Amino acid sequence: MHAYVYKSQRKQDTYLYLREKDAFSLVPEVLRASLGTLVFVLEVALMPGRRLARVEAETVKANLEALGFYLQSPAEVLDPLVAGGVGDG
Repeated sequence: MHAYVYKSQRKQDTYLYLREKDAFSLVPEVLRASLGTLVFVLEVALMPGRRLARVEAETVKANLEALGFYLQSPAEVLDPLVAGGVGDG
């Protein structure tokens, strides 16, 4: 599985991972709006054993499969599948 990573221009050190390139419709509008302009920075293959800077690849992959996106912020890494966040309902 591949992830497409975008950097928020409004929130420092905040990255949005998408399962499809430029598929911003997967992200709830209120969340997307809070991030401001998003700039594509990286395409990454999420393979077993793949090391990412601040999160386990399996966590990102699980969120991409379930929600279509994953949000990484500087204070903490947000996992909507675990934290009961955006994906509940």
